[in-house]
Amino acid sequence: MMISTKGRYALRLMIDIASREDDGVPVTMRQAAERQDLSVKYLEQLGGALVKAGVLKSIRGVSGGYLLARPAEDITAGDVLRATEGSCAPVACLEEGAEACPRRDECVAINFWRGLDRAIEDYVDGVSLADLVKMG
Repeated sequence: MMISTKGRYALRLMIDIASREDDGVPVTMRQAAERQDLSVKYLEQLGGALVKAGVLKSIRGVSGGYLLARPAEDITAGDVLRATEGSCAPVACLEEGAEACPRRDECVAINFWRGLDRAIEDYVDGVSLADLVKMG
């Protein structure tokens, strides 16, 4: 499984915003883009997906920007990755809504893929934004 730039940049954005949570001041995409050396336009696109997923909230107006929609302890890396990547499944046949593989019932490797999927999900859902801020 390869996490795309969408997932990587979204996680960086969310960590940036979470690290400023105590300020209580909305973070603009321009500020985050400058600190993270990323494109403002790209972050704005990611921001829309993160708002839609309920992990980020947008504040309009002159003093507007973005704040976490929930406490950093309640938002996992998995929440962010699923908001931007769609799925963390290591193989397509395990993704929700994926067409079932015609060999799924006979697949000798399916239990391995399911175990790997569980390990990935457990890991990404076991690390919160608060944890990531502390790691940085």
